[in-house]
Amino acid sequence: MSPTAIDYQIMWNRLIAVVEEQATTLIRTAFSTSVREAGDLSAGLFDRQGRMMAQAVTGTPGHVNAMAESVTHFVREIGPQNIFEGDVFITNDPWLGTGHLHDITVVSPAFRGGQHIGFFACTAHVVDIGGRGFGPDGNEVFEEGLLIPIMKFAERGEVARDLIRLVRANVREPDQVVGDMYSLAACNEAGDRRLQVMMSEFGIADLDGLSDFIIETSRKATHEAIAKVPDGTFCHTMQVDGYDDPVTMVVRLDVEGDRLRADFDGTSGMSRFGVNVPEVYTRAYACYGLKCAVAPQVPNNTGSLEPFEITAPEGCILAAKRPAPVSVRHVLGHLVPDVVLGALHQALPNTVPAEGASALWNIQISARASDPDSGLPNREVLMFNSGGTGARPEFDGLSATAFPSGVSTMSVEATEHVGPITVWRKDLREGSGGAGALRGGLGQTIEIEPREGYDFFFNAMFDRVENPARGRDGGAAGAAGRVELADGTKLRSKGRQLVRNGQRLKLSLPGGGGYGAPGDRDRDDLDNDLRAGLITPEQAKQDYGFGE
Repeated sequence: MSPTAIDYQIMWNRLIAVVEEQATTLIRTAFSTSVREAGDLSAGLFDRQGRMMAQAVTGTPGHVNAMAESVTHFVREIGPQNIFEGDVFITNDPWLGTGHLHDITVVSPAFRGGQHIGFFACTAHVVDIGGRGFGPDGNEVFEEGLLIPIMKFAERGEVARDLIRLVRANVREPDQVVGDMYSLAACNEAGDRRLQVMMSEFGIADLDGLSDFIIETSRKATHEAIAKVPDGTFCHTMQVDGYDDPVTMVVRLDVEGDRLRADFDGTSGMSRFGVNVPEVYTRAYACYGLKCAVAPQVPNNTGSLEPFEITAPEGCILAAKRPAPVSVRHVLGHLVPDVVLGALHQALPNTVPAEGASALWNIQISARASDPDSGLPNREVLMFNSGGTGARPEFDGLSATAFPSGVSTMSVEATEHVGPITVWRKDLREGSGGAGALRGGLGQTIEIEPREGYDFFFNAMFDRVENPARGRDGGAAGAAGRVELADGTKLRSKGRQLVRNGQRLKLSLPGGGGYGAPGDRDRDDLDNDLRAGLITPEQAKQDYGFGE
């Protein structure tokens, strides 16, 4: 007896639990703090064609939506005739994976009764991949680290030992990186075990019917949601810091019936530094921003992503051509939702938030002994930090919150445990949220010092320093970010720089933009802001006319 629509719906719900257990396994077994503490990962189930059926809730849109494309590249490169039970495939190719070399994607075919039925896939950010290290200073992708082409990590259960040796010889933290490669393979295996139990329970031999149901149902629901958006053409422009020159990001949204197209023609050309973005990553975050506003209730899979048609002219900074440097592609990639939502605001007023800090303030720290003859070991430390989000049409912005990436910040204790640094300060940055009827979220202030015996180099990859998050509908901009030493010495917002022992690096993260006229803010809310230390008395008077 064939499954009914109700049966498929129940199985669909179960798949979410399957892939969430897959992601949880990755978090529990990962070596890098970016995975086990911050959740910088993705996990999902794909059918035999490479179409994403379900994704774990845990994970980032950049990883998930880019991975939704990357599995099809694995299918094509490996070839159906070369897919065997016990195989595990791997790559970190930025254009065939998720945008830069630090993301390793692992794909494992799933079999049942000797027949190939689908794939599990996962992605994680590793602490090091060689080359210059995680930072924007490279001028070609070849400088940014080791590129692993689509290949087999294991064949019929036998791990490729030469690949492991090659990786260990090219990275600064071989135990962490190789450990994460194994944890990626383990998480796919955990998903497969749970899937087999589910399929036995429901008495199905393959995933074909279930996949068709999921993808067609999601595609139909997404088209219906797009059809509710008013027809028209809506354009928006945003200037951001870039590296050596400002970057202009331009988008044109064309809405016609149940079709929505976003084209980034007019966006600045590629940079000679690693802030370029492969188009797969641009599509991932453009889709995410649009889907959040237009079809937030539709589960994320190939069917719900395909209706959003995203294009960027090859050679612009959002569609970088190989071998462009792309190491910190997230800096501009995380700003893509602000651009598309700015255009969508014209079609759907009172729906989308103001601009936010958006791009993570990642910091890669390379701790080195002040005395090279001391014998102290080198250490690599990665921290994720977030500024404030933009205010929403009905609510204030969120403080120190990662949108659109959704990752968590590593705890200070976990960060200090893996490297010789001390985090002396990590608190909300008073007054950094943009004024408005709804206030923008606050950034944070962080101070970091190398421990005794060490200096550290850090790779700055920060934006919203020269171009703060703009408010919406009369709201004020959030505070711009600052990068400096604690004594006030100004540092650059991008590139490798040195902090010597006894100095403290001070990061002042940007705030989100406000929404609506500041004069319309509720006076009780202003009083609460003052008492909580979220705004200063001077800001209350100057921006809100309150307390005079």
